[in-house]
Amino acid sequence: MAGDRRLTGVVFSDLGRAASFMEIDWVVDSLEQALGFKPFPGTLNVKLDTPEAETVWRAARSAEGIRIGAPDQSFCSARCFRVRIEGNWPGAVILPAVADYPGDKLEVIAPLRLKDALKIQDGARVTIEFVD
Repeated sequence: MAGDRRLTGVVFSDLGRAASFMEIDWVVDSLEQALGFKPFPGTLNVKLDTPEAETVWRAARSAEGIRIGAPDQSFCSARCFRVRIEGNWPGAVILPAVADYPGDKLEVIAPLRLKDALKIQDGARVTIEFVD
């Protein structure tokens, strides 16, 4: 991926559905195998609030990413993109294969609860860099 690979967005709380999804055995196993870490059961939601951030995300998601297949039709598949959060924490952005998924929302997974590790709350700005 050419160009700037870093974006900044605003942390926000969402519906909380990701936590239960992130505790399903096949999800945890697939992510751990693909990414090399066991993800914390939940995501850090980041709202992209600038055109520049949305441009970086469009470029990042145009890559193939790491595919996570669903075992049956009751779940959607997803793609993951490796990132570094705040220049320090490894993680990935997970993009569910859902037609109407918001283009200005990132769901970031990591091996730990990022709000605690970063000592942040909703409304904080975070920087995410896409890595190979």
